[in-house]
Amino acid sequence: MDRPKLVALPSKRTGATNEMLRAAHVEMEVDILARTLWGEARGEGKAGMEAVAMVILNRAEIARAAGGYWWGNSVIEVCRKPYQFSCWNKSDPNMPKLLSVGLDNPYFSTAVRVARRALLGFLSDPTKGATHYHARSVQPYWAKGQKPVAVIGRHIFYRLAGE
Repeated sequence: MDRPKLVALPSKRTGATNEMLRAAHVEMEVDILARTLWGEARGEGKAGMEAVAMVILNRAEIARAAGGYWWGNSVIEVCRKPYQFSCWNKSDPNMPKLLSVGLDNPYFSTAVRVARRALLGFLSDPTKGATHYHARSVQPYWAKGQKPVAVIGRHIFYRLAGE
């Protein structure tokens, strides 16, 4: 029996390979953003999802402008930063739903459309540059003494960085 031969792969990626990698990254970015929107704001409708999307984009933009920031430097990093968006917390009882939801769910379909529009730069920012938000029903420690910049649905928005 012949032994398998190792074949050297080209060291440089072709333009087509780079394009495929970029397309895969964009799809992953859309998916992670959409799941975050679904997990955080599915009960807030399109306007609420757009507002949460803008908080994520605002954070990513501040990180880019500063050359890095603790909450992550890309949309994916910002979404998945531990304890920033509770829908991604391993202890969140909705996490299994977040990971398995599909396009047959109308709220997730909306989240995917919002995510695509957000990443293409087609959303205006109703949050006025917000970097943080919370539900009206809670009062997190970080919001004490802070001035809200917007209230959208059941969420209160704040600009706490990048000023």
